[in-house]
Order: sequence, then C-alpha cells, then structure tokens
Amino acid sequence: MKTRAKTIPASDFKAKCLRIIENLDPQGIIVTKRGRPVARVTPIRASDNSKLIGLMKGKVLIRGNIFSTGRKWDAQSRHSNSDLAYHR
Repeated sequence: MKTRAKTIPASDFKAKCLRIIENLDPQGIIVTKRGRPVARVTPIRASDNSKLIGLMKGKVLIRGNIFSTGRKWDAQSRHSNSDLAYHR
C-alpha cells in the first residue's frame, strides 16, 4: 500500500527547511499555502543513465544533409556599396 505524502504549511517549511530536508521520507512532502498544495518536495533517486547511451544506435536513419535548409541562399548583399552610401 502506498502512503500519502505529509503536508506542511509554507511558513513551517520556511522555518524548518533544512531539518525537513535532512529527514525527508521517500514519498516526500507537500507544501501548502492557505491549505492548497503549491509544491512537492521529494528526494532525488539515484539513476543509472548508462543504459541510455547508444540506446537508439542502428534505429535512426539520416537521409540527406541534416545541416541544409533545402533552400538556395546567397550571403552576398543585393546592393552594391555605392547604393548604401548617403547621397546629398
């Protein structure tokens, strides 16, 4: 059976934050303001991300140039330098 997280008013959490975090239950706590839940504080679980490395290897096929927009692009200005000069 899953136990429910304890609730604590925000003012109490602010006053006792460090002590609460040091003694945090696995299910965590819910911080409330005026009786409404506003935050959940849970301990970080150790995770093993080594299984994620190479997970999609051989399952993705790249077609074409992934760096191209598919449009022809001219980086040169369409105006000559003389067109940009201020004429009096």
